[in-house]
Amino acid sequence: MRDVLDELHRRWSAGETVGVGTVVATFSSAPREPGAAMLVGPDGEVTGSVSGGCVEGAVYELAQQVVEDRAPVLQRYGVTDDDAFAVGLTCGGIIDIYVEQVDRESLPELGEVVASVRDGEPVAIVTVIEHELTGLVGRHLIVWPDRVTGTLGSSRMNDAVADDARGLLATGRTDVLHYGPDGQRRGEGMTVFVNSFEPPPRLLVFGAIDFAAAMAKMGAYLGYEVTVCDARPVFATASRFPDAHEVVVDWPHRYLKAQADAGKIDRRTAIAVLTHDPKFDVPLLEVALRLDVGYVGAMGSRKTHDDRFSRLRDAGLTEHELEKLSSPIGLDLGARTPEETAVSIAAEIIALRWGGGGKRLAELSGRIHG
Repeated sequence: MRDVLDELHRRWSAGETVGVGTVVATFSSAPREPGAAMLVGPDGEVTGSVSGGCVEGAVYELAQQVVEDRAPVLQRYGVTDDDAFAVGLTCGGIIDIYVEQVDRESLPELGEVVASVRDGEPVAIVTVIEHELTGLVGRHLIVWPDRVTGTLGSSRMNDAVADDARGLLATGRTDVLHYGPDGQRRGEGMTVFVNSFEPPPRLLVFGAIDFAAAMAKMGAYLGYEVTVCDARPVFATASRFPDAHEVVVDWPHRYLKAQADAGKIDRRTAIAVLTHDPKFDVPLLEVALRLDVGYVGAMGSRKTHDDRFSRLRDAGLTEHELEKLSSPIGLDLGARTPEETAVSIAAEIIALRWGGGGKRLAELSGRIHG
């Protein structure tokens, strides 16, 4: 919805009622990702797209009907064996589109959402798209990292969904979540759509080694935008890191500084230094440990760790800056393989992000989701 948000806000501010169709789920080769939206104004003007042209006509008519009836609809479009050119996707995919009316009454919080998006503050719109009680369909909860507004129907629903929405928001993901009718984490009866207005966080992996390939795959799986960087072109190739979104040939410290100077590093950024070579990792960590990022970890043995800290102190880093470094990298999971090590590193990143202790849940009491 980000691409139509300004137009939606303009019409909302003018007191208009707009029909909005949003892609909430896709299967197979559907052309648009969840979150893509199309607006139909009271003047019949269309903004945005949900399928690149395949089902826009049907959604246009449905949006007008939804505005007239003030009753949201979750509609699935696909192909049939009989006629692949009927209303559906000729590419063979399946797409679920939720169509609702949006105005000042149905979404009074839209102004706050737009203000947060413009200010770069993470925010998510949660919408009940299916519920066994039809009167709850269309309810909204607006979720920020530190607060919520609106309600889905009960405090239990709000608490459960807000926790999970923040998890999606932290990784910039938009997705459908399923619950019991009162927000139970097991069971069926309620489906919500979490529309996150935040780009995914970045994971910068330095060192084009086999552990980096496993880490890139793990990072992509967790929703990070993954960059692998190494100064050696023979190793830093896209074919060796198919799960990375970007493979860069550059000196690590120079690349990181350039990214920071360009404003492309933020508090959610995670940095994994896997080179364990002083000529690469010491200059790199001099830059990394002076940035305001979410995580900086460096691979190496205890001996490498001690030598690295000595070199960093000699380079002028303070004890406060050195405390930010997770070295040796990862949690103690007994990892042996590159894949297991990637799980260990990812577990440490997650624990630091959410304040987890890294202990077995069976040994603890209290809420599982903090």
